[in-house]
Amino acid sequence: MDPIGAYAEDLRLALEVAAEVDALTVSNFASDTLTVELKPDDTPVTAVDRAAEQLVRTRITEARPDDAFLGEEFGATGDSARQWVVDPIDGTKNYIREVPVWATLIALIDRGVPVVGVVSAPALGRRWYAAAGSGAWGESPTAGAHRLSVSSATTLSESSLSYSSLSGWEERGLLPAFLDLTRAVWRTRAYGDFWSYMMVAEGQVDAACEPELALYDMAALVPIVEEAGGRFTSLAGEPGPFGGDALATNGMLHDEVLERLRG
Repeated sequence: MDPIGAYAEDLRLALEVAAEVDALTVSNFASDTLTVELKPDDTPVTAVDRAAEQLVRTRITEARPDDAFLGEEFGATGDSARQWVVDPIDGTKNYIREVPVWATLIALIDRGVPVVGVVSAPALGRRWYAAAGSGAWGESPTAGAHRLSVSSATTLSESSLSYSSLSGWEERGLLPAFLDLTRAVWRTRAYGDFWSYMMVAEGQVDAACEPELALYDMAALVPIVEEAGGRFTSLAGEPGPFGGDALATNGMLHDEVLERLRG
């Protein structure tokens, strides 16, 4: 799909950069020389995470020198209404353990609104992307480029819910409410990380939620879910990726899920 609309050139840039990063991350995946360190928050990081973010930062800064930048590994630079937000490897723990569910997330936020999102998962052979007003799209070796659309489920009893883990819900005192939600839906699976939200955009999953996330975990997901017809908020109902947690649904289930998670 050739990008169109006001953010077409930004999306095209993000896709080009994602392709470059894919080459870097794939070439180091399952490498015997991969070294792992712990960051101050006890989450793992590799030299590939840092190299991937530096590659994105360099390419974006060269092409958009007036834009600000936020990355997981090297923080924020610049002061602009336009900010690129990047998670170089979302799913580093999977990457380390040679599980192919990891992705590079590249987003553009313009005046507080996520307007471009690219999620590239090369080990899965998948990529998802969107720009405001241009729809959401996916690419795979079997289906090629195809437009994304959320599901039509209208009741929890027919819905599939995806999440990452139970520990975060317990830490926030929300485990009872979350477990009640899991009992109300048709099916639960812990696909985790970016993949849960891309499944919402594709209509394979009807709702996805997590109790603790950073802006760089979410910014790229929002345009894709919303352009596919879904809704993305915090657990308090705040639109977008700014609340520190997330709920994405096909839209029709959103208010009911929010209410249940409030306990």
